[in-house]
Amino acid sequence: MFTQNVKPRKRGRPPGQTAQGAAARERLYDTAMQLIATRGYAATTLRDIAKDAGVSVGLLYRYFPSKQAVVIALYDRLSSDYERLAAGMPPGRWRDRFAFALKTSLDVLKPHEVALRALTLVLVGNPEESIFSPSTAFSRLRVQRVFEQAIADASDAPRQPLAAALGRLLYLVHLIVLLWWLLDKSANQRATASLLTLIQQLLPSASLAIRVPPVRRFVVSADALVRDALFGGPVAK
Repeated sequence: MFTQNVKPRKRGRPPGQTAQGAAARERLYDTAMQLIATRGYAATTLRDIAKDAGVSVGLLYRYFPSKQAVVIALYDRLSSDYERLAAGMPPGRWRDRFAFALKTSLDVLKPHEVALRALTLVLVGNPEESIFSPSTAFSRLRVQRVFEQAIADASDAPRQPLAAALGRLLYLVHLIVLLWWLLDKSANQRATASLLTLIQQLLPSASLAIRVPPVRRFVVSADALVRDALFGGPVAK
């Protein structure tokens, strides 16, 4: 008589996060972002977050073992929301699609403006948590692909590799606009509105200039230079 080998049932929680666990993580995340927005990133500690959330530090560590984990979660949420909304990008010329991608990014970030302002130095200067660090590459590439596709799928898209290079450079233009927006102290962010208008006015000329061979070569060379300077090599495929 043969005996069937049955694997013993594993003890502990079932795989995947429970609804209760998801709710706890959400509450801790919200508490962390509120403290960062009001106190600043450097002045906020994990103990502060746990205290304000009314949980033990040990429970907080289970979901967010460091402040960096909170920032990574923020990048993940914002880039996911952006990717979802950008999927509705209408067909058309690349300059119009770029304008849509840029406006959509600002729309996604606007509700989080206070927290993002508090994180400005982290976003651009922290080697482990900035938008250019390896640990946040997943989020950066998620957004960057939107700009690449905005160009590559346009009705007047240039040929590759120019289309990809142009998309990546426009992604960097978008980052400059976002930094400008975060630092803008003008009334009702009038300076940001003026910058967007200026970019909109320049885009028709840019779409004509990109047809000139020296400009095309410049865009491809500039893209390679930027990738080497900011990301340490060719873009990930």
